[in-house]
Amino acid sequence: MTQRPPLPPFTMETAARKARMAEDAWNTRDPERVSLAYTPDSHWRNRSEFLTGRPAIVAFLTAKWRKELDYRLIKEVWGLHENRIAVRFQYEWHDTDGAWYRSYGNEQWEFDADGLMRRREASINDVAIRAADRRFLWPLGPRPADHPGLTELGM
Repeated sequence: MTQRPPLPPFTMETAARKARMAEDAWNTRDPERVSLAYTPDSHWRNRSEFLTGRPAIVAFLTAKWRKELDYRLIKEVWGLHENRIAVRFQYEWHDTDGAWYRSYGNEQWEFDADGLMRRREASINDVAIRAADRRFLWPLGPRPADHPGLTELGM
């Protein structure tokens, strides 16, 4: 097994780097790539779904990004303690009918000593928005380094 720095215990700086790395990976919408940040037996709660292991994570994310089109995400550290990080996030997406949504959520992450996430719990709410109300307008893929985060956007 390889390490995924930064490693716990986290500082605010290393937690922010870990969150940005996760954000960048999720914005690729590549389930296989994203799954490598988790332990092989990682436990997830995503809304009301419970998953265990990388194959389940890949299947979940594959289905997610088939539904949530033009997905763009921003994550921000909310708090941390040793090997745990709390993150708030928002993402925008549209469905196959062209209706846009902004999803708001919080995640709790727990990492093993190698920096792999062994537990992820996510609570998420979706709000319909008008296309004109979108704020995450960068080209598909990771958010540009100079694009503001949630706090800078007043979100």
